[in-house]
Amino acid sequence: MYRQIFNVRLFIMFFLLFSCQGKKIDKKNSQINEKLNVLFIIVDDLNCDLGAYGNSVVHTPNIDRLASRGVLFENAHAQYPWCGPSRASLMTGMYPNQTKITNINMNLRNSIPDVITMGQRFRQQGYQSVRIGKIFHCDVPGAIGTSGNDDIYSWDQTVNPYGRDKIEEYKVNTLTPRKYGGTLSWLAAEGTDNEQTDGIAASEAIKKLDNFANTETPFFLALGFFRPHTPFIAPKKYFDLYDQQKIEIPEIASDYLSTLPEPAVKSIRSKKHQLNMDKELAQEIKEAYYATISFVDAQVGRILDYLETSGLDKNTIVVFTSDHGFHMGEHSHWQKQTLFESSTRIPLIISTPYTVNKGGVTKSPVELIDIYATLMDLTNIEPPKHVVGKSLRPIMNNLKTSVRKSSLTRWRNGYSIKTNRYRLTQWGSNGELGYELYDHKNDKNELINLADNQDYSTVMDSLKLNLAQRIADASVIPEGVGRQFENIKPMHKQKNITYGDIHDLDGEIIYLKK
Repeated sequence: MYRQIFNVRLFIMFFLLFSCQGKKIDKKNSQINEKLNVLFIIVDDLNCDLGAYGNSVVHTPNIDRLASRGVLFENAHAQYPWCGPSRASLMTGMYPNQTKITNINMNLRNSIPDVITMGQRFRQQGYQSVRIGKIFHCDVPGAIGTSGNDDIYSWDQTVNPYGRDKIEEYKVNTLTPRKYGGTLSWLAAEGTDNEQTDGIAASEAIKKLDNFANTETPFFLALGFFRPHTPFIAPKKYFDLYDQQKIEIPEIASDYLSTLPEPAVKSIRSKKHQLNMDKELAQEIKEAYYATISFVDAQVGRILDYLETSGLDKNTIVVFTSDHGFHMGEHSHWQKQTLFESSTRIPLIISTPYTVNKGGVTKSPVELIDIYATLMDLTNIEPPKHVVGKSLRPIMNNLKTSVRKSSLTRWRNGYSIKTNRYRLTQWGSNGELGYELYDHKNDKNELINLADNQDYSTVMDSLKLNLAQRIADASVIPEGVGRQFENIKPMHKQKNITYGDIHDLDGEIIYLKK
Protein backbone atom coordinates (compact mmCIF):
# COMPACT_ATOMS: atom_id res chain seq x y z
CA MET A 1 0.00 0.00 0.00
CA TYR A 2 2.79 2.43 0.94
CA ARG A 3 4.63 1.57 -2.26
CA GLN A 4 1.50 2.30 -4.32
CA ILE A 5 1.07 5.69 -2.64
CA PHE A 6 4.75 6.45 -3.25
CA ASN A 7 4.47 5.54 -6.93
CA VAL A 8 1.40 7.73 -7.35
CA ARG A 9 3.18 10.66 -5.67
CA LEU A 10 6.25 10.06 -7.84
CA PHE A 11 4.05 10.04 -10.97
CA ILE A 12 2.38 13.30 -9.96
CA MET A 13 5.75 14.90 -9.21
CA PHE A 14 7.16 13.99 -12.62
CA PHE A 15 3.92 15.07 -14.32
CA LEU A 16 4.05 18.49 -12.69
CA LEU A 17 7.75 18.83 -13.43
CA PHE A 18 7.38 18.16 -17.14
CA SER A 19 4.18 20.22 -17.32
CA CYS A 20 6.09 23.21 -15.93
CA GLN A 21 8.90 22.64 -18.41
CA GLY A 22 6.33 22.53 -21.17
CA LYS A 23 4.95 25.86 -20.03
CA LYS A 24 8.44 27.35 -20.08
CA ILE A 25 8.95 26.17 -23.64
CA ASP A 26 5.58 27.61 -24.64
CA LYS A 27 6.55 30.92 -23.07
CA LYS A 28 9.80 30.90 -24.98
CA ASN A 29 7.97 30.15 -28.23
CA SER A 30 5.56 32.95 -27.42
CA GLN A 31 8.50 35.33 -27.11
CA ILE A 32 9.78 34.15 -30.49
CA ASN A 33 6.36 34.75 -32.04
CA GLU A 34 6.37 38.28 -30.64
CA LYS A 35 9.49 39.15 -32.65
CA LEU A 36 9.12 41.89 -35.23
CA ASN A 37 9.17 40.47 -38.74
CA VAL A 38 11.24 42.00 -41.54
CA LEU A 39 10.25 42.40 -45.18
CA PHE A 40 13.30 43.58 -47.10
CA ILE A 41 12.62 44.71 -50.68
CA ILE A 42 15.53 45.57 -52.95
CA VAL A 43 15.06 46.69 -56.54
CA ASP A 44 17.74 46.34 -59.21
CA ASP A 45 19.27 49.47 -60.79
CA LEU A 46 16.62 51.83 -59.44
CA ASN A 47 17.51 55.50 -59.12
CA CYS A 48 15.45 58.08 -57.24
CA ASP A 49 13.00 58.76 -60.07
CA LEU A 50 10.04 58.16 -57.75
CA GLY A 51 7.08 60.28 -56.77
CA ALA A 52 8.11 60.24 -53.13
CA TYR A 53 11.49 61.68 -54.14
CA GLY A 54 9.96 64.56 -56.04
CA ASN A 55 9.71 63.13 -59.56
CA SER A 56 6.37 64.31 -60.94
CA VAL A 57 6.52 62.19 -64.10
CA VAL A 58 7.03 58.63 -62.83
CA HIS A 59 3.92 56.86 -61.50
CA THR A 60 4.81 55.13 -58.21
CA PRO A 61 1.72 55.34 -55.96
CA ASN A 62 2.59 52.27 -53.90
CA ILE A 63 6.18 53.17 -53.10
CA ASP A 64 4.87 56.63 -52.28
CA ARG A 65 2.31 55.01 -49.96
CA LEU A 66 5.10 53.18 -48.14
CA ALA A 67 7.00 56.46 -47.78
CA SER A 68 3.94 58.07 -46.18
CA ARG A 69 4.04 55.39 -43.47
CA GLY A 70 7.76 55.38 -42.86
CA VAL A 71 10.87 57.52 -43.01
CA LEU A 72 12.38 58.51 -46.35
CA PHE A 73 16.16 58.95 -46.48
CA GLU A 74 16.79 61.59 -49.13
CA ASN A 75 20.58 61.45 -49.00
CA ALA A 76 21.32 57.70 -49.06
CA HIS A 77 24.18 56.27 -51.13
CA ALA A 78 25.58 52.92 -52.23
CA GLN A 79 29.17 51.99 -51.43
CA TYR A 80 29.98 50.72 -54.92
CA PRO A 81 27.86 51.54 -58.01
CA TRP A 82 27.85 47.99 -59.37
CA CYS A 83 25.54 45.13 -58.44
CA GLY A 84 27.91 42.47 -57.05
CA PRO A 85 30.14 44.63 -54.81
CA SER A 86 27.21 46.73 -53.61
CA ARG A 87 25.13 43.74 -52.57
CA ALA A 88 28.07 42.05 -50.83
CA SER A 89 28.58 45.23 -48.79
CA LEU A 90 24.88 45.56 -47.98
CA MET A 91 24.48 41.97 -46.79
CA THR A 92 27.62 42.04 -44.62
CA GLY A 93 27.47 45.61 -43.32
CA MET A 94 31.01 46.29 -44.53
CA TYR A 95 32.74 48.44 -47.16
CA PRO A 96 34.08 46.96 -50.42
CA ASN A 97 37.65 47.46 -49.18
CA GLN A 98 36.71 45.15 -46.30
CA THR A 99 34.74 42.52 -48.24
CA LYS A 100 37.49 42.50 -50.89
CA ILE A 101 34.73 42.26 -53.50
CA THR A 102 35.00 44.92 -56.21
CA ASN A 103 33.77 42.91 -59.17
CA ILE A 104 30.65 41.01 -60.18
CA ASN A 105 30.29 37.21 -60.21
CA MET A 106 32.42 36.83 -57.09
CA ASN A 107 31.47 34.34 -54.39
CA LEU A 108 31.30 35.95 -50.96
CA ARG A 109 32.71 32.92 -49.13
CA ASN A 110 35.82 32.80 -51.33
CA SER A 111 36.75 36.21 -49.96
CA ILE A 112 35.42 36.24 -46.39
CA PRO A 113 34.35 32.67 -45.56
CA ASP A 114 33.52 33.28 -41.88
CA VAL A 115 31.37 36.38 -42.23
CA ILE A 116 27.84 36.37 -40.80
CA THR A 117 25.46 37.84 -43.36
CA MET A 118 22.25 39.65 -42.53
CA GLY A 119 20.08 36.69 -43.45
CA GLN A 120 22.37 34.34 -41.54
CA ARG A 121 22.11 36.46 -38.38
CA PHE A 122 18.31 36.34 -38.51
CA ARG A 123 18.50 32.56 -38.89
CA GLN A 124 20.67 32.44 -35.77
CA GLN A 125 17.93 34.25 -33.87
CA GLY A 126 15.06 31.92 -34.67
CA TYR A 127 13.74 33.59 -37.82
CA GLN A 128 12.84 31.89 -41.09
CA SER A 129 15.18 33.58 -43.57
CA VAL A 130 13.82 33.39 -47.11
CA ARG A 131 15.17 34.76 -50.38
CA ILE A 132 12.99 35.36 -53.43
CA GLY A 133 14.73 36.66 -56.54
CA LYS A 134 17.97 38.66 -56.57
CA ILE A 135 19.64 39.57 -53.28
CA PHE A 136 23.29 38.69 -53.82
CA HIS A 137 24.62 39.14 -57.35
CA CYS A 138 22.82 37.39 -60.19
CA ASP A 139 23.49 38.28 -63.83
CA VAL A 140 20.49 39.92 -65.46
CA PRO A 141 19.03 38.61 -67.61
CA GLY A 142 21.43 35.70 -68.13
CA ALA A 143 21.04 34.06 -64.71
CA ILE A 144 17.35 34.78 -64.05
CA GLY A 145 15.75 31.56 -62.84
CA THR A 146 18.95 30.44 -61.10
CA SER A 147 20.62 31.25 -57.77
CA GLY A 148 23.44 33.22 -59.43
CA ASN A 149 26.20 34.07 -56.96
CA ASP A 150 23.99 33.47 -53.94
CA ASP A 151 25.14 32.67 -50.40
CA ILE A 152 23.48 29.43 -49.30
CA TYR A 153 24.23 30.07 -45.62
CA SER A 154 22.00 33.16 -45.57
CA TRP A 155 18.71 31.35 -46.18
CA ASP A 156 16.42 28.62 -44.95
CA GLN A 157 14.55 28.70 -48.25
CA THR A 158 15.05 30.24 -51.69
CA VAL A 159 12.85 30.85 -54.74
CA ASN A 160 14.22 31.63 -58.22
CA PRO A 161 11.34 32.98 -60.32
CA TYR A 162 11.43 32.65 -64.12
CA GLY A 163 8.85 34.32 -66.29
CA ARG A 164 7.64 35.22 -69.74
CA ASP A 165 10.28 37.94 -70.05
CA LYS A 166 12.92 35.19 -70.24
CA ILE A 167 10.94 32.91 -72.51
CA GLU A 168 10.28 35.77 -74.95
CA GLU A 169 13.70 37.38 -74.61
CA TYR A 170 14.18 37.12 -78.38
CA LYS A 171 11.56 39.86 -78.79
CA VAL A 172 13.56 42.45 -76.82
CA ASN A 173 14.73 45.61 -78.60
CA THR A 174 18.42 46.21 -78.03
CA LEU A 175 21.17 48.54 -79.28
CA THR A 176 23.37 45.48 -79.91
CA PRO A 177 21.81 42.22 -81.14
CA ARG A 178 21.36 39.62 -78.35
CA LYS A 179 23.06 41.90 -75.81
CA TYR A 180 20.86 42.87 -72.87
CA GLY A 181 22.38 43.18 -69.38
CA GLY A 182 25.06 45.79 -70.08
CA THR A 183 23.30 47.23 -73.10
CA LEU A 184 20.23 49.43 -73.29
CA SER A 185 17.37 47.08 -74.20
CA TRP A 186 13.60 47.24 -73.75
CA LEU A 187 10.23 45.68 -74.53
CA ALA A 188 6.55 46.55 -74.08
CA ALA A 189 5.45 42.99 -73.31
CA GLU A 190 2.27 41.12 -74.02
CA GLY A 191 0.41 39.39 -71.21
CA THR A 192 -0.17 40.08 -67.54
CA ASP A 193 1.94 41.08 -64.55
CA ASN A 194 1.76 37.57 -63.10
CA GLU A 195 3.50 36.12 -66.16
CA GLN A 196 6.59 38.28 -65.70
CA THR A 197 9.49 37.18 -63.49
CA ASP A 198 8.90 39.98 -60.98
CA GLY A 199 5.16 39.34 -60.99
CA ILE A 200 5.87 35.71 -60.13
CA ALA A 201 8.26 36.88 -57.40
CA ALA A 202 5.52 39.01 -55.85
CA SER A 203 3.08 36.08 -55.96
CA GLU A 204 5.63 33.81 -54.31
CA ALA A 205 6.25 36.43 -51.63
CA ILE A 206 2.53 36.60 -50.86
CA LYS A 207 2.41 32.80 -50.54
CA LYS A 208 5.28 32.90 -48.05
CA LEU A 209 3.70 35.74 -46.11
CA ASP A 210 0.41 33.84 -45.97
CA ASN A 211 2.17 30.82 -44.53
CA PHE A 212 4.04 32.93 -42.00
CA ALA A 213 0.81 34.65 -40.95
CA ASN A 214 -1.03 31.33 -40.46
CA THR A 215 1.82 29.67 -38.56
CA GLU A 216 2.88 32.79 -36.61
CA THR A 217 6.44 32.22 -37.80
CA PRO A 218 8.91 35.11 -37.33
CA PHE A 219 10.49 35.88 -40.70
CA PHE A 220 13.14 37.78 -42.58
CA LEU A 221 11.80 37.80 -46.14
CA ALA A 222 14.25 39.24 -48.66
CA LEU A 223 12.52 40.02 -51.94
CA GLY A 224 14.76 41.06 -54.82
CA PHE A 225 13.10 42.40 -57.95
CA PHE A 226 15.11 42.14 -61.19
CA ARG A 227 13.66 45.25 -62.76
CA PRO A 228 14.20 47.97 -63.75
CA HIS A 229 17.61 46.45 -64.64
CA THR A 230 18.04 46.12 -68.39
CA PRO A 231 16.29 44.85 -70.38
CA PHE A 232 13.50 47.26 -69.43
CA ILE A 233 10.54 44.89 -69.75
CA ALA A 234 7.00 45.55 -68.52
CA PRO A 235 3.47 44.82 -69.74
CA LYS A 236 2.24 47.36 -72.29
CA LYS A 237 -0.22 49.00 -69.91
CA TYR A 238 2.68 50.53 -67.97
CA PHE A 239 4.06 52.13 -71.14
CA ASP A 240 0.64 53.67 -71.68
CA LEU A 241 1.10 55.70 -68.49
CA TYR A 242 3.65 57.90 -70.26
CA ASP A 243 3.71 60.34 -73.16
CA GLN A 244 6.97 59.45 -74.84
CA GLN A 245 7.31 62.79 -76.63
CA LYS A 246 7.13 64.73 -73.36
CA ILE A 247 9.95 62.82 -71.66
CA GLU A 248 12.94 65.09 -71.14
CA ILE A 249 16.50 64.08 -72.01
CA PRO A 250 19.29 66.01 -70.21
CA GLU A 251 21.82 67.96 -72.25
CA ILE A 252 25.35 69.11 -71.40
CA ALA A 253 27.59 71.87 -72.75
CA SER A 254 29.97 70.97 -75.57
CA ASP A 255 33.05 71.81 -73.45
CA TYR A 256 31.83 69.93 -70.36
CA LEU A 257 34.23 66.98 -70.60
CA SER A 258 37.27 69.28 -70.47
CA THR A 259 36.33 70.23 -66.88
CA LEU A 260 36.62 66.65 -65.60
CA PRO A 261 39.55 64.43 -64.59
CA GLU A 262 40.31 61.71 -67.15
CA PRO A 263 38.94 58.81 -65.01
CA ALA A 264 35.62 60.62 -64.65
CA VAL A 265 35.45 61.13 -68.42
CA LYS A 266 36.11 57.43 -68.97
CA SER A 267 33.33 56.47 -66.55
CA ILE A 268 30.69 58.39 -68.51
CA ARG A 269 32.06 57.46 -71.93
CA SER A 270 32.55 53.72 -71.36
CA LYS A 271 29.39 52.67 -73.23
CA LYS A 272 30.34 53.78 -76.75
CA HIS A 273 27.21 52.43 -78.43
CA GLN A 274 25.02 54.49 -76.09
CA LEU A 275 26.59 57.86 -76.91
CA ASN A 276 24.93 60.54 -79.03
CA MET A 277 21.59 58.78 -79.41
CA ASP A 278 18.82 60.44 -81.36
CA LYS A 279 16.41 62.21 -79.04
CA GLU A 280 13.47 60.04 -80.14
CA LEU A 281 15.37 56.83 -79.38
CA ALA A 282 16.51 58.19 -76.02
CA GLN A 283 12.90 59.10 -75.16
CA GLU A 284 11.73 55.61 -76.12
CA ILE A 285 14.34 54.01 -73.86
CA LYS A 286 13.67 56.34 -70.95
CA GLU A 287 9.94 55.70 -71.27
CA ALA A 288 10.69 51.97 -70.99
CA TYR A 289 12.72 52.55 -67.82
CA TYR A 290 9.86 54.53 -66.29
CA ALA A 291 7.29 51.91 -67.36
CA THR A 292 9.38 49.20 -65.70
CA ILE A 293 9.58 51.22 -62.48
CA SER A 294 5.78 51.52 -62.49
CA PHE A 295 5.49 47.77 -63.06
CA VAL A 296 7.71 47.07 -60.04
CA ASP A 297 5.71 49.62 -58.04
CA ALA A 298 2.54 47.65 -58.78
CA GLN A 299 4.17 44.48 -57.42
CA VAL A 300 5.18 46.34 -54.28
CA GLY A 301 1.55 47.44 -53.96
CA ARG A 302 0.31 43.84 -54.09
CA ILE A 303 2.57 42.92 -51.21
CA LEU A 304 1.69 45.98 -49.12
CA ASP A 305 -2.00 45.17 -49.65
CA TYR A 306 -1.46 41.63 -48.38
CA LEU A 307 0.40 42.86 -45.32
CA GLU A 308 -2.66 44.92 -44.46
CA THR A 309 -5.30 42.28 -45.12
CA SER A 310 -3.36 39.64 -43.19
CA GLY A 311 -2.59 41.93 -40.26
CA LEU A 312 1.14 41.41 -40.71
CA ASP A 313 1.58 45.16 -41.07
CA LYS A 314 1.06 45.37 -37.30
CA ASN A 315 4.34 43.56 -36.56
CA THR A 316 6.45 43.81 -39.72
CA ILE A 317 9.28 46.20 -40.54
CA VAL A 318 9.41 47.07 -44.26
CA VAL A 319 12.59 48.26 -45.97
CA PHE A 320 12.62 49.45 -49.58
CA THR A 321 15.86 50.24 -51.41
CA SER A 322 18.06 49.67 -54.47
CA ASP A 323 21.62 48.42 -54.97
CA HIS A 324 22.75 51.70 -56.63
CA GLY A 325 21.47 54.46 -58.85
CA PHE A 326 21.22 54.68 -62.62
CA HIS A 327 21.93 57.42 -65.18
CA MET A 328 19.12 58.26 -67.58
CA GLY A 329 21.09 60.56 -69.85
CA GLU A 330 22.58 62.69 -67.06
CA HIS A 331 26.14 63.67 -68.06
CA SER A 332 25.18 62.05 -71.41
CA HIS A 333 25.59 58.67 -69.73
CA TRP A 334 23.20 55.74 -69.45
CA GLN A 335 23.45 53.05 -66.75
CA LYS A 336 25.69 53.12 -63.63
CA GLN A 337 29.41 52.81 -62.72
CA THR A 338 30.19 56.47 -62.05
CA LEU A 339 30.78 58.60 -58.97
CA PHE A 340 28.06 61.08 -59.81
CA GLU A 341 24.86 61.47 -57.79
CA SER A 342 22.80 59.66 -60.43
CA SER A 343 24.85 56.50 -59.87
CA THR A 344 25.63 56.58 -56.13
CA ARG A 345 22.30 57.78 -54.78
CA ILE A 346 19.65 55.24 -53.86
CA PRO A 347 16.07 55.32 -52.60
CA LEU A 348 15.78 54.16 -48.99
CA ILE A 349 12.49 53.96 -47.09
CA ILE A 350 12.08 52.25 -43.72
CA SER A 351 8.66 51.72 -42.18
CA THR A 352 7.98 50.12 -38.80
CA PRO A 353 4.72 49.40 -36.96
CA TYR A 354 5.71 52.07 -34.46
CA THR A 355 7.29 54.69 -36.75
CA VAL A 356 7.36 57.96 -34.82
CA ASN A 357 7.79 60.30 -37.78
CA LYS A 358 5.45 58.79 -40.36
CA GLY A 359 5.97 60.44 -43.72
CA GLY A 360 9.15 62.03 -42.43
CA VAL A 361 12.07 62.97 -44.66
CA THR A 362 15.69 63.28 -43.57
CA LYS A 363 18.61 64.81 -45.47
CA SER A 364 21.22 63.18 -43.25
CA PRO A 365 23.95 61.33 -45.21
CA VAL A 366 23.41 57.58 -44.82
CA GLU A 367 24.81 54.48 -46.47
CA LEU A 368 23.47 51.22 -47.85
CA ILE A 369 25.56 49.26 -45.33
CA ASP A 370 23.62 50.96 -42.52
CA ILE A 371 20.62 48.74 -43.20
CA TYR A 372 22.20 45.71 -41.47
CA ALA A 373 22.90 47.60 -38.24
CA THR A 374 19.50 49.31 -38.39
CA LEU A 375 17.54 46.06 -38.66
CA MET A 376 19.53 44.54 -35.82
CA ASP A 377 18.68 47.56 -33.68
CA LEU A 378 14.99 47.59 -34.62
CA THR A 379 14.61 43.87 -33.84
CA ASN A 380 16.75 44.00 -30.68
CA ILE A 381 19.32 41.56 -32.05
CA GLU A 382 22.99 41.98 -31.22
CA PRO A 383 24.86 42.63 -34.50
CA PRO A 384 28.07 40.78 -35.38
CA LYS A 385 31.20 42.73 -34.47
CA HIS A 386 32.27 43.03 -38.10
CA VAL A 387 29.25 45.20 -38.99
CA VAL A 388 30.63 48.73 -39.43
CA GLY A 389 27.43 50.32 -40.72
CA LYS A 390 25.53 52.52 -38.29
CA SER A 391 21.99 52.13 -37.00
CA LEU A 392 19.62 54.70 -38.47
CA ARG A 393 17.17 54.34 -35.61
CA PRO A 394 18.28 57.65 -34.00
CA ILE A 395 17.46 59.46 -37.25
CA MET A 396 14.10 57.73 -37.51
CA ASN A 397 13.26 59.05 -34.04
CA ASN A 398 14.66 62.52 -34.68
CA LEU A 399 14.81 63.59 -38.35
CA LYS A 400 17.18 66.46 -37.58
CA THR A 401 19.94 64.28 -36.14
CA SER A 402 22.64 62.40 -38.08
CA VAL A 403 24.93 59.42 -37.61
CA ARG A 404 27.74 60.57 -39.92
CA LYS A 405 28.91 63.67 -41.77
CA SER A 406 29.24 62.08 -45.19
CA SER A 407 28.44 59.01 -47.28
CA LEU A 408 31.31 57.17 -48.97
CA THR A 409 31.29 55.52 -52.39
CA ARG A 410 34.13 53.86 -54.29
CA TRP A 411 34.40 53.16 -58.00
CA ARG A 412 37.64 51.46 -59.07
CA ASN A 413 40.47 53.94 -58.32
CA GLY A 414 38.12 56.72 -57.28
CA TYR A 415 36.42 57.64 -54.00
CA SER A 416 33.61 60.10 -53.41
CA ILE A 417 31.89 61.55 -50.35
CA LYS A 418 28.53 63.28 -50.25
CA THR A 419 27.69 65.59 -47.35
CA ASN A 420 24.48 67.54 -46.87
CA ARG A 421 25.71 70.09 -49.37
CA TYR A 422 28.86 69.01 -51.17
CA ARG A 423 30.28 66.12 -53.18
CA LEU A 424 34.05 65.66 -53.32
CA THR A 425 35.51 63.00 -55.62
CA GLN A 426 39.15 61.94 -55.63
CA TRP A 427 40.75 59.95 -58.43
CA GLY A 428 43.93 58.01 -57.66
CA SER A 429 45.26 56.90 -54.28
CA ASN A 430 46.25 60.47 -53.36
CA GLY A 431 44.25 62.50 -55.82
CA GLU A 432 47.04 62.49 -58.39
CA LEU A 433 44.51 61.78 -61.15
CA GLY A 434 42.32 64.73 -60.26
CA TYR A 435 39.45 65.98 -58.11
CA GLU A 436 35.84 67.02 -58.55
CA LEU A 437 33.91 69.29 -56.19
CA TYR A 438 30.21 70.06 -56.54
CA ASP A 439 28.05 72.43 -54.51
CA HIS A 440 24.52 71.05 -54.42
CA LYS A 441 23.14 74.33 -53.15
CA ASN A 442 23.75 75.82 -56.60
CA ASP A 443 24.38 72.77 -58.77
CA LYS A 444 22.26 69.70 -57.98
CA ASN A 445 23.08 68.19 -61.38
CA GLU A 446 26.82 68.22 -60.65
CA LEU A 447 27.85 69.97 -63.86
CA ILE A 448 30.15 72.66 -62.47
CA ASN A 449 33.44 71.27 -61.16
CA LEU A 450 34.71 73.67 -58.46
CA ALA A 451 37.89 71.76 -57.58
CA ASP A 452 40.11 74.55 -58.92
CA ASN A 453 37.89 77.43 -57.78
CA GLN A 454 39.82 79.44 -55.18
CA ASP A 455 36.58 80.60 -53.56
CA TYR A 456 36.08 77.00 -52.42
CA SER A 457 39.66 76.30 -51.32
CA THR A 458 38.77 76.17 -47.60
CA VAL A 459 35.83 73.84 -48.23
CA MET A 460 38.05 71.73 -50.48
CA ASP A 461 40.77 71.35 -47.86
CA SER A 462 38.27 70.37 -45.18
CA LEU A 463 36.55 67.80 -47.40
CA LYS A 464 39.89 66.30 -48.42
CA LEU A 465 40.68 65.60 -44.78
CA ASN A 466 37.28 64.05 -44.24
CA LEU A 467 37.61 61.92 -47.37
CA ALA A 468 41.08 60.69 -46.38
CA GLN A 469 39.78 59.65 -42.96
CA ARG A 470 36.74 57.95 -44.48
CA ILE A 471 38.92 55.92 -46.85
CA ALA A 472 41.27 54.92 -44.02
CA ASP A 473 38.40 53.83 -41.77
CA ALA A 474 36.73 51.90 -44.57
CA SER A 475 39.95 49.97 -45.18
CA VAL A 476 40.47 48.73 -41.61
CA ILE A 477 39.89 44.98 -41.17
CA PRO A 478 36.75 44.77 -38.99
CA GLU A 479 36.84 42.92 -35.69
CA GLY A 480 35.33 39.46 -35.86
CA VAL A 481 35.24 39.17 -39.66
CA GLY A 482 37.40 36.04 -39.57
CA ARG A 483 39.53 34.96 -42.48
CA GLN A 484 40.04 37.26 -45.47
CA PHE A 485 41.51 36.34 -48.83
CA GLU A 486 42.89 38.90 -51.27
CA ASN A 487 42.83 38.95 -55.07
CA ILE A 488 39.95 36.51 -55.46
CA LYS A 489 39.07 36.19 -59.12
CA PRO A 490 35.46 36.40 -60.31
CA MET A 491 33.77 33.36 -61.75
CA HIS A 492 34.23 33.07 -65.50
CA LYS A 493 31.19 34.50 -67.22
CA GLN A 494 29.62 32.56 -70.09
CA LYS A 495 27.65 34.19 -72.88
CA ASN A 496 23.95 34.71 -72.31
CA ILE A 497 21.75 32.16 -74.08
CA THR A 498 18.41 33.42 -75.31
CA TYR A 499 15.83 30.64 -75.24
CA GLY A 500 15.18 29.34 -78.75
CA ASP A 501 18.51 30.36 -80.29
CA ILE A 502 20.73 27.55 -81.62
CA HIS A 503 24.49 27.59 -80.98
CA ASP A 504 27.42 25.62 -82.37
CA LEU A 505 30.04 23.90 -80.20
CA ASP A 506 32.01 27.14 -79.95
CA GLY A 507 28.97 28.94 -78.57
CA GLU A 508 28.40 30.99 -81.70
CA ILE A 509 24.79 31.59 -82.72
CA ILE A 510 23.87 29.76 -85.91
CA TYR A 511 20.12 30.36 -85.68
CA LEU A 512 18.29 33.34 -84.20
CA LYS A 513 14.77 32.73 -82.92
CA LYS A 514 12.47 35.14 -84.73
